[in-house]
Amino acid sequence: MGLFGIFSGKPKQFVTPEAFQKNVANQSAMTPQTVAQLRGLNVMPETQLKLEFFFYTNAPDKAAALATVLSGMQYDVEHGPSASDKNLQVITGWTDKMPIHDATVLAWTKEMCKIGFEHDCEFDGWGTNPAQ
Repeated sequence: MGLFGIFSGKPKQFVTPEAFQKNVANQSAMTPQTVAQLRGLNVMPETQLKLEFFFYTNAPDKAAALATVLSGMQYDVEHGPSASDKNLQVITGWTDKMPIHDATVLAWTKEMCKIGFEHDCEFDGWGTNPAQ
């Protein structure tokens, strides 16, 4: 890094490769559980719902870059400082409607983890409202 790197003001890496791998595994395990809960609410695989998503990072420019990519995917996206931690940036929004098929949602979840990591942001999961 060098002496001047300490004073550059550049934020540290937020998501390490190890943390990314752990997050992919965690999100991949949680997604089928969430989909199973939706099945209990009569959300069938062919049901189309918007998904709400959440990411975190440590710098406004990283949040803005990820928001731009997600907006380019035609998602509604917002980003800004976390209400609970001024050192964190939150990126949140809604997808277009997608079928709540197990494989579709799991593939989307893994893709969100990957896109987040590419922008040094951590995908913190998703939710939805079955009564859309």
